[in-house]
Amino acid sequence: MTPTHDVVELILQDHRTMEDLFRDMRSVDADRAAALGEFADLLIAHALAEEAEVYPALRRFKNIDDEEVEHGEEEHEEGNKALLALLEVEDVGSDEWDEKLEELIEAVNHHTDEEERTILNGARENVPMERREELGSAFLKEREKQLSAHCGNADNIRRILKG
Repeated sequence: MTPTHDVVELILQDHRTMEDLFRDMRSVDADRAAALGEFADLLIAHALAEEAEVYPALRRFKNIDDEEVEHGEEEHEEGNKALLALLEVEDVGSDEWDEKLEELIEAVNHHTDEEERTILNGARENVPMERREELGSAFLKEREKQLSAHCGNADNIRRILKG
């Protein structure tokens, strides 16, 4: 597969990785805690990079609904709250873990589905490829910065939620 800098494709790749990590977190044969740690860093880095680099730029394009972009940011907060609730569960094998995991999966899948149908399709149709690649490079840079800071820890998520 050829590496891409198209921001739409990069975001979609992260969404598919999140789905894979959900499968691992559900599996009793996987290292569920490790999968959660990887997922937490990815989700937070992904959302922060979208909000810092992608969403503000997309608001400037006609035919990309500002309300959808704003709604995407609200859904990031819902996902962050669900992630924090799961991180605060002490026993990975407990019923509480499974319950909080399903709430997280529901929140994130709802967001990714809507984002793919509205914001990303709008970007694909209305944003020239050259600009999508510029946004992709900025997205990757911010995402990597956040990942290297291990942004998915509970204390950082609490700070993000406090705004």
